[in-house]
Amino acid sequence: MHKNEDIPIVAIQGIHGSFHHEAAMLYFHHDFNLLECMSFKNLVEVTESGRASYGVMAVENSLAGGMLPNLTLIRESGLCVSGELYLRITQNLMALPGQDIQSLKEVHSHPLAIMQSEAFFSQYPHIRLVESADTALSAKLISDNNLFELGAIGSEAAARMYKLSILSTSIETNKENYTRFLIIGKHPSVIKSGEKVKASLAFIIPHVPGSLLRVLQPLSDAGVNLTMLQSLPLVGEKWQYIFHADMIFPDQTAALRLIDHISGMLKHLWVMGIFPLRNQSGNSQYPVGKSTIKDHGAQVLAAGHNKTETGI
Repeated sequence: MHKNEDIPIVAIQGIHGSFHHEAAMLYFHHDFNLLECMSFKNLVEVTESGRASYGVMAVENSLAGGMLPNLTLIRESGLCVSGELYLRITQNLMALPGQDIQSLKEVHSHPLAIMQSEAFFSQYPHIRLVESADTALSAKLISDNNLFELGAIGSEAAARMYKLSILSTSIETNKENYTRFLIIGKHPSVIKSGEKVKASLAFIIPHVPGSLLRVLQPLSDAGVNLTMLQSLPLVGEKWQYIFHADMIFPDQTAALRLIDHISGMLKHLWVMGIFPLRNQSGNSQYPVGKSTIKDHGAQVLAAGHNKTETGI
């Protein structure tokens, strides 16, 4: 929180009306100032610098999979993961009032939105699909410049915000289309005693047979639920990988004890965040909250800090 400000500043990738904006409105039930960033790197930078109180960052989509570059940005920044939200993504085709689908020559949107809607557009081979930086930005450009024969793919909120007509609703191919967003900031989450938690970790294991099993086995024996495990190459090290994992623990005490236990089996460990498991979710058609655009313990395992003393 900033001095003399009771309203937090929340950084997102994209602009007013984007899915990141809707995720922020669903997560923060009180008012906040919105800081628009046109890249995930910039989002992390403004949160690191303190210009933003929090950042809201997509890290996984149920159709496209994990966004490993975003997890890398969070890991390398040292920022803390303090929460998460699952947003049901509903894609809509929109254009200036008076248009119809047959009159469109091009449709612009973010590459993921286009990928999620390809089956719909196979019915309209006359429409050229053009990738852009952001779903809401495509809608805004059409509205601001009065661009006829041009459509955008995005949320219902973006259509309302930029006074566009929705030509077709829910055009995504798979209706089970969810994006997971992480809430990041400079301070760890406040956790109540006995509250179930999720830990977001990253680690490097020794390059020997069975090392990953040895790390995961004690967690399995303790009843820990592994909800995500992804790997990416460790730059400069042949056939070495960084694993990103999310795990659910019965409480913070159990999380710290078990993470401390497995740390001795690892070459390196990042505890990116331990936060309450509250299963926050929403539908992108029905955002809540209000936002205003903003101009541009002493634990060794404390969230957002590295533990390197493993002796391996």
